[in-house]
Amino acid sequence: MSFDQIRSFVPPVRTLMGPGPSDVHPRVLSAMARPTIGHLDPVFVSMMDEIKTLLQYAFQTKNDLTIPVSAPGSAGMETCFVNLVEPGDKVVICVNGVFGGRMKENVERYGGVPVMVEQEWGRAVDPQRLEDALKAQRDAKIVAFVHAETSTGAQSDAKTLAEIAHRAGCLVIADTVTSLGGSPLKVDEWKLDAVYSGSQKCLSCTPGLSPVTFSSHAVEKIKARKTKVSSWFLDLNLVMGYWGGAVKRAYHHTAPINPLYGLHEALVMLAEEGLENSWERHARNHRALRAGIEAMGLSFLVPESERLPQLNAIRTPDGIDEAAVRGKLLSQFNLEIGAGLGALAGKVWRIGLMGYASNIKNIVFCLGAVESALVQAGARIQPGKAVQAALEVSGAR
Repeated sequence: MSFDQIRSFVPPVRTLMGPGPSDVHPRVLSAMARPTIGHLDPVFVSMMDEIKTLLQYAFQTKNDLTIPVSAPGSAGMETCFVNLVEPGDKVVICVNGVFGGRMKENVERYGGVPVMVEQEWGRAVDPQRLEDALKAQRDAKIVAFVHAETSTGAQSDAKTLAEIAHRAGCLVIADTVTSLGGSPLKVDEWKLDAVYSGSQKCLSCTPGLSPVTFSSHAVEKIKARKTKVSSWFLDLNLVMGYWGGAVKRAYHHTAPINPLYGLHEALVMLAEEGLENSWERHARNHRALRAGIEAMGLSFLVPESERLPQLNAIRTPDGIDEAAVRGKLLSQFNLEIGAGLGALAGKVWRIGLMGYASNIKNIVFCLGAVESALVQAGARIQPGKAVQAALEVSGAR
């Protein structure tokens, strides 16, 4: 392509109902267009303090070390592991999908010893399996698990897993990328030590920031390290000089100023709605989507009691080219849903109901579009029932 063919990029208007990013709220987009100021400007520093307070509310924690990492959720994951794992540390990792596997990669790269607790994909982590593993690995120092497994739509019992870990004397690292703001997450009550999330899911913000929070016990371990944190950029001992509460901030990096405006606005909206109200909205909209999916004759991968309301893994019909269906949704309806990952590739669709995208209008649109695409593909479904079923459950009729 030659330079004279390149023009300003104007993306199509899509409805994002995949595993993320989710639709960004117009207030967030508007906030991000505000004038850029310096990352050490006193006004910006004041906003940083507000972001910390708002994140503490979202995480339900009083942890002082609660900040957004200036990079996406994967960097939040690395922040937790690179600061807490030292060479030789044994880390028990619960794996029930793709993102538990990524935890293993982190532990190995930082010289730790991963011990895997494997779980069938599409199921919550079995607490008994963790208990058995810790009895066999009495020198383990950390337990890590995914609270809301984005690759499968399974939600594990973080409170119970953390209790088991603490009885064994372990710190807890939890992935809450898809749960923060969308389903109950109580960091202090559940005693989670290092928790990371992402801005692009239930917070209705753009990708590129990773909220994290660390308990006082986790901070003690970081300060007592015998070895230097192997990442300069993610070393919390350095980052806190910039994000800490001191009047004079130490320069560490140039923060992504406008994206932080967006995160601030997203968190303000979460506080305006009320955290519990947001949790209930996501649950209510899941029930409406479920009614429509089941009326169509399709089924869910995850048992209802273990299901994540905002990320729905739907089994694809037999004999259908699922990628072609997704392609038709994108080309004909400007609707994005997600494919299966890893062992579930080609077997499920992942439909997200996250943040701003979690509303009955999107549910009705999605159900109608999926039904149309499946009928065109020759799928044996029950057409004409999905939208009515969803509306009846939502109370919108």
